[in-house]
Amino acid sequence: MAPTLTSNSFLLSTTPHPRLSFKNPRFTVSAKKSGPNQETTTNSGNPFNFDFGKLPDVTSLIPASTNTSSGLSFGRQRAKDPGTVFVAGATGQAGIRIAQLLLREGYSVRAGVSDLGAAQELARLAISYKVISNDESKRLNAVASTFQDAESIAKAIGNASKVVVTIGKGENGPATEVTTTDAVQVIQAAQLAGVGHVAIVYDESSSGGSTYNVLDGITSFFNNLFSKSQPLTIAEFLQKIVETDLSYTLIKTRLTEDFSPESSYKIVVSAEGSAGADAYKVGKSQIAKLVVDVFSNTAVAENKVVEVFADPSAPSKTVDELFSVIPEDGRRKAYVEALEKSKAEEEARGAAEASKRQEQEAKKLEKKEAKAAASIAKEPEEKASSPSVPSVESLLDKAKGLSTGFSFEKFSSQLKSAVEKANEELDVQVATVRGRAKAKNLPAQKAVVKTPPRNPFSSKTKEAPKPAKQTEVAATEKRKIFGGLFQQETIYVDD
Repeated sequence: MAPTLTSNSFLLSTTPHPRLSFKNPRFTVSAKKSGPNQETTTNSGNPFNFDFGKLPDVTSLIPASTNTSSGLSFGRQRAKDPGTVFVAGATGQAGIRIAQLLLREGYSVRAGVSDLGAAQELARLAISYKVISNDESKRLNAVASTFQDAESIAKAIGNASKVVVTIGKGENGPATEVTTTDAVQVIQAAQLAGVGHVAIVYDESSSGGSTYNVLDGITSFFNNLFSKSQPLTIAEFLQKIVETDLSYTLIKTRLTEDFSPESSYKIVVSAEGSAGADAYKVGKSQIAKLVVDVFSNTAVAENKVVEVFADPSAPSKTVDELFSVIPEDGRRKAYVEALEKSKAEEEARGAAEASKRQEQEAKKLEKKEAKAAASIAKEPEEKASSPSVPSVESLLDKAKGLSTGFSFEKFSSQLKSAVEKANEELDVQVATVRGRAKAKNLPAQKAVVKTPPRNPFSSKTKEAPKPAKQTEVAATEKRKIFGGLFQQETIYVDD
């Protein structure tokens, strides 16, 4: 059996006590190995050997987190012991019976209790009245655990590989109820702690029954009015379970006391929804025995929801025979399929959005390319519409052949022909505007000089100016220069 920290050893004065050893600078606890026939070697010469049986309450020795929402990380989990079971609500009416039978079958039990002092007294009574033996007490490990948050419960689970919780009245102590909301905390803690299998006992008699008492209705009304949160329905609770990756067995039943007549009947395990409303109740010790049998063969009861009731005519069957005919719960399969479908739809939606963005970008790029092509096609039209004037470059291109066999006459004739050709092209372009031929044939005009007006306020009498003579244009002399390339025109005016 793997070594475990037996924090409940102080509860039983008949058992050997763990010893504390101090190491610089940490404070560590050295504990015995749990299991039958395991003896703890003590050193009487150790000055730090304490007798925890004399302490009335050692709750202060248990480390407690002041911030439960600090985001505790369980990165390195303890190695799980297949023979260790954590019982949530071990002081409950069904929980204490489950813990007792687990010890009797050889399991090590981590009993989650809310009050270690009360657990101390309970253990002493159990030893005194031989409810549990000395050997069983060595495998009982009481740990402080409430249903407040999953992180503290995960610490209490420790190295347990299996967890059991009972939902119903009187399951968190003799009189306090464990609700479905409390059980969800245990499920989440089991997920954090890496537990292999979880068994849930759901007592339907404590949730749906009615005593037809008016006070019950008033009490229920005020409890719902002032409660912080409403308990989950069984369907909502099951949904919380299937959303984890835990292996589970949910047992729906209606519990009764062990001294009732029904407790002597044989139990029947049926599929969900097959038990009638008039089915016999099941004794608490009987349901505890069924839970222990499930833990002995979790494979046959894995991921199943069953209804358990008593039947006086039912034959006795093993746990394999009881659970082998029960089909596996289809909720987890439906949940997994829904997750896969949602993931596929999300991926398809993402692909469609990406394709849509690519199409939009392609359209934008196509518009830019069309605009650029239109701009390029428009440039030749603009060049064609603008008048072409001979440039110096074009004239120099015409004169490229003058390097060899150069003569002034040849150069003049080539240059003249180029200019005339350019003028002809220009005449064609501007003829429609002003008529170049008409402009050449216009007659010469005479210059007329006008006399300035007379100032009537002038004191001096001036002679009237003689009328200006109109200058007549004299003969015009024209001659060609630069070998006929240019024409010089000289006008003589008689002044």
